[in-house]
Amino acid sequence: MSEVNASPSPWTGTLPKIGIRPTIDGRLGGVRESLEEITMDQARSVAKMLTDVLRYPNGEPVECVIADTCIGGVAEATAAAEKFREAGVAVSLTVTPCWCYGSETMDMDPHTIKAIWGFNGTERPGAVYLAAALAGHTQKGLPAFGIYGKDVQPAGTKEIPADVAEKILNFARCGLAVGLMKGRSYLSMGGTSMGIAGSMVDSSMWEKYLGMRVEVIDMTEFVGRLNKDQFDAEEFAKAKAWVAENCPEGKDYNSDETKRSRESLDEEWDVSIKMALIARDLMVGNPKLAEMGLGEQAQGHGAIAAGFQGQRQWTDHFPNGDFLEAILNTSFDWNGKRAPYIVATENDALNAAGMLFGHLLTNSAQVFADLRTYWSKDAIKQASGETLENDLVADGILHLINSGPAALDGTGQQSDAEGKPTMKPYWEISDEEVDSCLKATTWHPSVTEYFPAGGWSTRYKTRGGMASTMIRLNLVDGLGPALQIAEGYSIELPEDVHNALDDRTNPTWPTTWFAPTLTGEGAFRSAYEVMNNWGANHCVLTTGHVGHLYITLASMLRIPVYMHNVAEERVFRPSSWRAFGTAGLEGADFRACENYGPLYGKK
Repeated sequence: MSEVNASPSPWTGTLPKIGIRPTIDGRLGGVRESLEEITMDQARSVAKMLTDVLRYPNGEPVECVIADTCIGGVAEATAAAEKFREAGVAVSLTVTPCWCYGSETMDMDPHTIKAIWGFNGTERPGAVYLAAALAGHTQKGLPAFGIYGKDVQPAGTKEIPADVAEKILNFARCGLAVGLMKGRSYLSMGGTSMGIAGSMVDSSMWEKYLGMRVEVIDMTEFVGRLNKDQFDAEEFAKAKAWVAENCPEGKDYNSDETKRSRESLDEEWDVSIKMALIARDLMVGNPKLAEMGLGEQAQGHGAIAAGFQGQRQWTDHFPNGDFLEAILNTSFDWNGKRAPYIVATENDALNAAGMLFGHLLTNSAQVFADLRTYWSKDAIKQASGETLENDLVADGILHLINSGPAALDGTGQQSDAEGKPTMKPYWEISDEEVDSCLKATTWHPSVTEYFPAGGWSTRYKTRGGMASTMIRLNLVDGLGPALQIAEGYSIELPEDVHNALDDRTNPTWPTTWFAPTLTGEGAFRSAYEVMNNWGANHCVLTTGHVGHLYITLASMLRIPVYMHNVAEERVFRPSSWRAFGTAGLEGADFRACENYGPLYGKK
């Protein structure tokens, strides 16, 4: 399988950059001159680290822009700002080893995500500048993140301490996520699914909090493109051959009365594959359509996330969207490995936003799921006849399952450096891992009672031991969006126990058994309370314990977090959040977000 995928990508054109601002004591006559090289070296070291470690979703290294000169006053700050605007900088990091003139050197762009690293050294007061500059940002209503190393370093060292590097990288990851969303689109393919409030797309939230527009198409667009063959016929043939070789069919669980004919199933495969091509083209466009004389359709909607309504107006008459959702959300297809397209089941735009957040923070695929059931240890024994000894399930587990599709990365067949299951950026996935994901997945004729017009559902179970973060973005009347976060692990049940529990829901759907990490407090007193306090029927599962990144990103967007199990020492928010309270951080987060309002406009 080739490393470079030929599919159209949403991540083309100019991508946001990180601006590095080397800031200096402006006093000429000995002070500034002695600091010029040290300050610029600090900027270069940071830029190199960011470029070496971080990548855009398309796999390219992130780009950094360093100010042409050290910034000692307003004129140089203005020149740097102009350079950053022309270069497309979305994230600014100010670095300095010394005292500088705070309000004269600060970044004043209200939409730039800001941080300041004040060098911890005793020769020059970098920490004093950091405190003064952060106070200025707080006073002017321009939130900024403060970065200060724990250990004193000698002046002139080019080494970036591990604690500083971690904060810089996490800040940059989250800031770039903000920049990558700005100016893009969410594509609502259809409307409300089965009365689910999350699929009643709130364009104001996308515009004011994420800087994105909402594009809407009626599902008859799929009918028209199917009937008129408005897709790449050569790619369809290639995809159909790949599916036949790599997507093994599993058991048909329909009754004899509701089973569909082989001819019907084959037709459902054809339509499902065409729907995947059409959905992708609707999101990001396809130059092949222009060659067919379809110039308008070739452009797409500039969408980095989308939702497919499906039930019921579509699925009562046409094959469901399970294949398109599963394969587009996966990090590979018939063309090879590639960045996943973010597509939400049932057009749940709020879950799509959560999937988008997770993808931009980790560059990996995301699992869309129902938070279906809490299984206590006693209930598991009653249903399966077995008592589980795994310590992680002592308090019970949560059943994450989607009604048909989920990214094949969610099988957990990819591994990290220690051999533990994970979901990786597409450029780190091996061909063997692609094959393992495909072999761990079976495709089943959809249950006819649910989907009268057919379609194909993915079935797999996630490998146990995958560090994971479950999140949900909710929309609250009078408050706006608010985020929930639960870190934990995937659980692998014995085969007979898994089957006993899974069959009670639907054996044709993909399952992840999840055990949240408990703290003994609040909503994390028990796994039951996590389920009981969840704000909606859907959730997103992201690989890794990345709740701290979600918290940082949420603060940048001014979205409060009202439920999480992230240790306090891992939480990183703008320094001004402390002014809203240091004892109850959750309440302070709500007050700060309310005070500043959405990033791109007042509520």
